[in-house]
Amino acid sequence: MLSFFLSYIVWDPSPAVFDGFDRLRWYSLLFALGFIISQQFMVYFFRKEGQNENLVDKLTIYMVLATILGARLGHVLFYEPEKYLSNPIDILKVWEGGLASHGAAIAILFALWLYSKRTPGQSYLWVVDRIVIVTAMTGAMIRMGNLMNSEIGGKDTGTDSGIVYARDTEDVLEALKVPIVSIEAYKPLDRNNELQGNGVVPVNFDLVISKGSFTKDDLSGILAQDIKYALTRFNSSKEYLAEPVEIPLNFEIVERPSDYLVTVKTFGRAKYPTQIYEAASYFVIFLVLLGLWVKYKSRLPEGLLLGLFLISVFGMRFVWEFFKEVQVDFEQSMQFNMGQLLSIPLVLIGVVLIGLALKKGFKEVKN
Repeated sequence: MLSFFLSYIVWDPSPAVFDGFDRLRWYSLLFALGFIISQQFMVYFFRKEGQNENLVDKLTIYMVLATILGARLGHVLFYEPEKYLSNPIDILKVWEGGLASHGAAIAILFALWLYSKRTPGQSYLWVVDRIVIVTAMTGAMIRMGNLMNSEIGGKDTGTDSGIVYARDTEDVLEALKVPIVSIEAYKPLDRNNELQGNGVVPVNFDLVISKGSFTKDDLSGILAQDIKYALTRFNSSKEYLAEPVEIPLNFEIVERPSDYLVTVKTFGRAKYPTQIYEAASYFVIFLVLLGLWVKYKSRLPEGLLLGLFLISVFGMRFVWEFFKEVQVDFEQSMQFNMGQLLSIPLVLIGVVLIGLALKKGFKEVKN
């Protein structure tokens, strides 16, 4: 499957929403917005179907706790049990990453069972059928947060279309022992003649470096060695770049009144933008489920929307996993990775739910 891009792009956004204020990150913002918007949708659903709108606040608490705890524990148990069970306190460090959507799905289903048991007048499947509509939308927003973090990326496309993730390399270059003012990665339009159709594509890095006590010759000697090391020895650089090891670094330095402009000419690996693939498919699923609710509302047989959600979301997840980079080492030797194996039973449950729902049929319209 080809990338959505006709050509490649170089992707290097800051994960922070505002420069200089790292605590507010796109991932956290989109995660929170997903819940806020979902809450408003649920108020609308409850109102239209004659339910008590005030119960949405209670429902939201169940959802938020289940999503965070389930996603974290899912990652711990499914992907890195030895690491976290040997250091249990690290389980609490959610900000360091490691969330599993399968764990969140299981926890949400359990939390909604608890909610329905304690909420008279709302059956379990009725609640879940409405929740999955907004869950699909929130999932799309979370995947866009992953994109802003330059994480959970795809494999090499093998063509000159795709996305080159440059943010990790910029972070490595910022650690150089020179006074760097700024770093910018971009697609050089004057190097199109270097494209070979194999997915290794030209990428430039512009580094603005304060003069300080450096002469141009001194700086040239330092950068020739240190940048070459950074582009060829770090794991992130090896994964996202294709800097030739055997030839000297290709760079030039332009001296300006107060600084130097260093342009490093290297190569990147065009990757599948799997975050965009997932976000787009989840958003389409959200629109389909919402459309069904708008048309039928309370006439829908209970469990139908949940079944459609499980089949479509985890069915697409199974497909997109073929295009993702391996996330943990133990998956290297697996024909199907952990995300795919966990998706299979959820898809099968969805098939059963749809079969049962269609057997009941759509409810009669009440006069």
